[in-house]
Amino acid sequence: MTVSFDVVVVGAGLAGLQMLHQAREAGLSVRVFEAGAGPGGTWYWNRYPGARCDVESLEYSYQFSEELQQEWEWTRRYASQPEILRYVDHVVERFDLDRDIQYDTPVAALTYDEPACRWTVRTEAGDEVVARFVVLAAGCLSSVNMPDIPGRETFSGEILHTARWPHEPVELSGKRVGVVGTGSSGVQVIPAIAEEAKELYVFQRTAAYTLPARDQPLDPGLQAAVKADYAGFRARNNAMATAGLSRYPTNPSSVFLVSAAEREAAFEYFWGLGGPLLLRSFGDLMSDAAANELVADFIRGKIRRIVKDPGVAELLSPKQPVGCKRVCVGTGYYETFNRPHVRLVDVASAPIEEITPDGMRTAAGTHGLDTIVFATGFDAMTGALLGIDIRGRDALPLKDVWADGPRTYLGLGVPGFPNLFTMTGPGSPSVLTNMLVAIHQHATWIGDCLKYLADHGIAAIEATPEAEEAWGLRVNEVAGRTLFPSCDSWYLGANIPGKKRVFMPFVGFPAYAQTCAEVAAGGYQGFALTRTGT
Repeated sequence: MTVSFDVVVVGAGLAGLQMLHQAREAGLSVRVFEAGAGPGGTWYWNRYPGARCDVESLEYSYQFSEELQQEWEWTRRYASQPEILRYVDHVVERFDLDRDIQYDTPVAALTYDEPACRWTVRTEAGDEVVARFVVLAAGCLSSVNMPDIPGRETFSGEILHTARWPHEPVELSGKRVGVVGTGSSGVQVIPAIAEEAKELYVFQRTAAYTLPARDQPLDPGLQAAVKADYAGFRARNNAMATAGLSRYPTNPSSVFLVSAAEREAAFEYFWGLGGPLLLRSFGDLMSDAAANELVADFIRGKIRRIVKDPGVAELLSPKQPVGCKRVCVGTGYYETFNRPHVRLVDVASAPIEEITPDGMRTAAGTHGLDTIVFATGFDAMTGALLGIDIRGRDALPLKDVWADGPRTYLGLGVPGFPNLFTMTGPGSPSVLTNMLVAIHQHATWIGDCLKYLADHGIAAIEATPEAEEAWGLRVNEVAGRTLFPSCDSWYLGANIPGKKRVFMPFVGFPAYAQTCAEVAAGGYQGFALTRTGT
């Protein structure tokens, strides 16, 4: 006998866990399938040394329960991976979520049965269940990007990836270690590995802007003040473009309306605050290329003052606009390159050619290594979804529909795939926001939608092609007012060979959330609703 649920959720990361809670609140039966052996998604897999959130901990937290907000005590301004995983475990236990989660169960295929308005969900083990609705919470940064470098199988040492770090301790003391990649994970793991390794080689293709985290123990007074008005704190954050850090609003003035001295003073102030706040020093830094170049020059000046070797400082100085690629937040990153046992290897001018049995060979020479660490990120936003064989009406594969880039309505639905919802994926603010706010908005919207469908006797909901087309134009139009699309980044899928380059996230959380609310208030405009028995 086939087991049936109202809702199947794919993924038990932070999005899947809240979606489970919201579906339960709507009175629905739910089963969550999770590939890992435990909950947490990003924070379950990314256990590398130095792993830490780059969103402040008081904001990187659930808001669906006031009791949870009040009882949990964060310890640092930016929570580390172990602390976030402890928080996840606390949430799972507190709300008894485990009983509806099936771990070690990757989903292989989803197939829609149009007459029955049901999805068949098949796991990699071959088991099948049926669900009326499927919510894809597989994670926008979960499909690992492992570069295809010749000779990998010949390496005599250990090869690791930051996003699949072993659960047991990794011994790096006394070893020659190579780290490939200098994005967010690389910026965090490189200083930590430098503390242990005998020699550290950092293989960099493109330099990233790294701002100082200024991490420190969390101010008890700040935590108490936030807890005294968490509702107001969340509301103020939701009004920000990135859904966070409302304590430091963006200066609306243009950088060109102040003197050079005033400009430098503003940059210094926001640099001193730490985190990503430097881009809030003036209102035109992400929309005007000339304004952006001024803040880029400021950061490059900081790099030159921190890094003692002028040649290394030049290689570490990015050339692209600040923010068109994800801005990294780190601790002691640039200082690490002053250590005598740390070497920067420029693979833009001399690309990696192969992995040898005892190291890495570039066009400029060979480097002997005992351990290779790939910090090469993810097939972002679509990789985890397209890794599942998803077939909608008439067995239409999602991978064919998205062959020229992902297209959605509100980042929530795709024409041809009824009763299928995506969370924090392409077409939604997603990675350009505090992810916990994006998750909350999507989970509550989907939960309310499921309740509406049940209350109104609706068997199926599906985004219309017209709504999808209009939304795609809006996503691109809004992005076009900014510098986000101005360089090759994983926001466009440019880090994955052969992936169609399409700017995937929606810029601006408040406008997006308002649109979603208006769509729901209007009876789910832009969605075709099929009533039971029709």
